[in-house]
Amino acid sequence: MRTFQTAIVLLAVLLARTNTIQAQALNSTASPNKELIVNPMLWADVPDPDVIRVGDTFYMVSTTMHLMPGAPVMRSKDLKNWETVSYIFDRLTDSPKYDLQEGTVYGRGQWATSLKYHKGKFYALLAPNEAGHMGDTYIFTAEKAEGPWTQVSRMRHFHDCSLFFDDDDRVYVFYGTGEMMELKPDLSDVIEGTHQQIFKRDAEETGLLEGSRMIKHNGKYYLLMISHVYAPGRHRREVCYRATDIHGPYEKRVILESDFGGMGYVGQGTIVDTEYGDWYGIIFQDRGGVGRLLTLSPVRWIDGWPMIGDEQGKVPATMRPLVSNQPEKGIVCSDGFDDATLGLHWQWNHNPIDKAWSLNERPGYLRLKTGRVVDNIYLAPNTLTQRMEGPACSAYISIDLSHMKDGDCAGFAAFNSETGALMVKKTGKKLTLQMSELDVQLAERTKAVEKAEEKVIETIPLKQSKIWLRIDADFRPGQRGGRDAANFFYSLDGTQWKKIGTNDYRMRFDWRRFFMGTKFALFCYATKKIGGYVDIDEFCYSKQHD
Repeated sequence: MRTFQTAIVLLAVLLARTNTIQAQALNSTASPNKELIVNPMLWADVPDPDVIRVGDTFYMVSTTMHLMPGAPVMRSKDLKNWETVSYIFDRLTDSPKYDLQEGTVYGRGQWATSLKYHKGKFYALLAPNEAGHMGDTYIFTAEKAEGPWTQVSRMRHFHDCSLFFDDDDRVYVFYGTGEMMELKPDLSDVIEGTHQQIFKRDAEETGLLEGSRMIKHNGKYYLLMISHVYAPGRHRREVCYRATDIHGPYEKRVILESDFGGMGYVGQGTIVDTEYGDWYGIIFQDRGGVGRLLTLSPVRWIDGWPMIGDEQGKVPATMRPLVSNQPEKGIVCSDGFDDATLGLHWQWNHNPIDKAWSLNERPGYLRLKTGRVVDNIYLAPNTLTQRMEGPACSAYISIDLSHMKDGDCAGFAAFNSETGALMVKKTGKKLTLQMSELDVQLAERTKAVEKAEEKVIETIPLKQSKIWLRIDADFRPGQRGGRDAANFFYSLDGTQWKKIGTNDYRMRFDWRRFFMGTKFALFCYATKKIGGYVDIDEFCYSKQHD
């Protein structure tokens, strides 16, 4: 049904069919090659990764906090092309905060999920970054990574935890700063009395030490953690604690201390092997407005330590590809909304109101209805999001405004705690298009919206009920640590585009508020009465490749 007026830049790149090659870093003089794995491996908001391999397939989980469904599971054959194949849970329901009522969970919710495969089953352990019962640790399991996932148990909170199955089938959780507890064989709870502090931080560990990832290799235990050392000449880094007995004693070594791309030092992640015995490190880096992206590095086992990086101990610019016939895939996708179910590339901002959206009431369109009267976009249910990607990307939507009611707001946004938005507003019977800069202040404890400000940059009256809205995003490093620029456009015919509003709107990452990268967001909310809706015909996405 769908005919796109603009060509979508989605290149069909097939990786080379070669014999098994040990992946290795290339030197900086290597000629450009579209088949290379170019760092960042994923230039998108994919923080706190855990990666495992089952057979010839890699699986990864990441933090998505207040977005629902949560805890995405991504799959790859080559560590280059990733696709989302499931979510571990559809929604969290312990508090009305998850429904954007009586507070919010911006920057909280699901954090740092641990993923394991044991005796034919997948297991995931996660603990929302919340106080009290909302922060209980969940364990889920599935026969396939693609789901369905079922909950096994809930127990006390474990911060940045790692699930670990030992060779003797005993099960442990590592968490906090060097803490460990054993779990019951059925994973129903901890075994009381098994708590152990397996190491004490040394004098040079003056900052946070967290992000546990435990693996076992050649009979030894390796606990990887991110170390934040705040001192002159010291930087964020990845450290490893090693022992021959799970209970210790543990010795420590810095296994990666590397900046990358002129943006700062990387830290937090894990290592994973291929079926041919090669090892890789997947470590994230803070990159401003786009969020926390992933780097890929070779791992060299030196004196029994997994040293991450090239021969200089740095994250390389490029890597040789793994053996694969996999075509190019991505975790951000165009969508014509022709399917009966919503694609896995989408996530809602908090729990959606299920009755306030539809893919079948007008086949081929996404219908977003106003399900609640709110004051601003930060409290609006059913805002639908996808990540932005670097180095630069662009997306547009076509939207039918015919059924908006007085007081309704709908449109397309570069969504974060500071948001640039293309907002169509209906006042009486008149429609206007505004480019606005939005900002929200949240209560520290409850994350309740205390204040939401809107600065209208430009307003254009509309005399038609269908419009096209576009956002271009540029995350290429530049001045002030990164360009992080968004520009906004509209079209009345889907062909001719006109710029509107701020030039190079600066997207920002604020860990105190949303703690996430900027997202493309589709929205429709009511400020006076519910019952209105918009129909979105298509979301067309393109990414600039290096």
